[in-house]
Amino acid sequence: MMRLYNTLTQRVDPFVPIDARTVRMYVCGPTVYDQPHVGNARPIVVFDLLYRVLAQLYPRVVYVRNITDIDDKINARAAERGIPIKTLTTEVEEVFHADLQRLGVLPPTFEPHATDHIADIVALVMRMMASGHAYEREGHVLFRVRKDPQYGCLSRRKLDDMIAGSRVEVAPYKEDPLDFVLWKPSSPDLPGWESPWGRGRPGWHIECSAMCQHYFGPTFDLHGGGQDLIFPHHENEIAQSRAVHEGQLLAHTWVHNGIVLMEGQKMSKSLGNVLPLAAALQEFEGEILRFFLLSTHYRKPLDWTRKGLEQAKQRLTRLYGALQGFIPPLEASGEEDLAQDPIFASLCEDLNTPQALSLLEEKASAVYKTSEGRQKEHLQGELWQAARIMGFLEKNPDAWQQDSGICDLSQEEIAQLVQERETARQAQDFARSDAIRATLLQKGIILEDTATGTRWHKA
Repeated sequence: MMRLYNTLTQRVDPFVPIDARTVRMYVCGPTVYDQPHVGNARPIVVFDLLYRVLAQLYPRVVYVRNITDIDDKINARAAERGIPIKTLTTEVEEVFHADLQRLGVLPPTFEPHATDHIADIVALVMRMMASGHAYEREGHVLFRVRKDPQYGCLSRRKLDDMIAGSRVEVAPYKEDPLDFVLWKPSSPDLPGWESPWGRGRPGWHIECSAMCQHYFGPTFDLHGGGQDLIFPHHENEIAQSRAVHEGQLLAHTWVHNGIVLMEGQKMSKSLGNVLPLAAALQEFEGEILRFFLLSTHYRKPLDWTRKGLEQAKQRLTRLYGALQGFIPPLEASGEEDLAQDPIFASLCEDLNTPQALSLLEEKASAVYKTSEGRQKEHLQGELWQAARIMGFLEKNPDAWQQDSGICDLSQEEIAQLVQERETARQAQDFARSDAIRATLLQKGIILEDTATGTRWHKA
């Protein structure tokens, strides 16, 4: 059974889907106004892993990750660049998908665009108007926050505290400073759609509520996103949906990942430390970035450091080294093996990736220490199967050695140097033997002298 920290209950709870055979999961995707940065990559990779784990536990997982392609940031960026909005959103979305492919992220079941669900949005707003949860002023439609007695249930914020430290917009057309926009008017130069309140466009929060309802109905199993979305975005999603679905909770389980720091500092444009994901991918393999992103527990802050990336590179390369000579089976082992696997059990315990990665490394060490053929192949199979669930060890080990940049020697060249060293040792030319070991170490190759001969693996 899967256990997850539920932001709604603020504890690690057993995950029990509404339908035992189908898990329904929605995760907030990108707002496509600028190329993704490394902070955007974390929730994508975390929820990709959760998707993979749930797919091992349940017959069907329906994963919806949206694209926000109507937003004031998009409008402003398109105007700044002097290009049509559609040109901008298409360009950014293509970059986003290319980056995700390099990170080993699986495509979701559905990837809806907000602009394809305007009719759903308008219908939801009309229902809130009819129930008195929303009102229209000066072409704006706003949600009455104080109409919802449970508002704040996710963020655990009190209404008075929200006003005191408020980031909400105070506008003359609002009945209450806390009320938020469901629909806003559009000038002729901005995107807009016809509605009962005139030509306009949706607010941010209502978009996700409409797409959730379109695919899942009034309530579903799991909603995910970054911790920065808890308030106001997810809080407002809950309030809107509860208003039109007779108090039903939008999602039973809410999962949020921690923020990404840059060398100990919060990423911000003012500090100039926002690193585009594409730039990181130019320097490091996508699988290395994925390993690094999962090396810290998903709920904790992740400090993006060069040292951490280099360590991830070394750790992943050592895992690949353990698979040298291994021929993957045509089909992975069944669920019975996974059920007994402590690595998979770690993932089922609130996605404990640090423990899972540590156990993968223990399995790799066991491979390095084993000389007996069948036993080694069995351990390699276990390592390969567990790692693939996490999105690792998908490449050929030899190809990884060449592509990772750790070592520019071919296997034949390494084998030749190992043999030369063995010849030098037998001749008691220890200076030559040590020099060869040092040369290989500089190339990222570690030698291990065993009773059955010298073996090598990548650092």
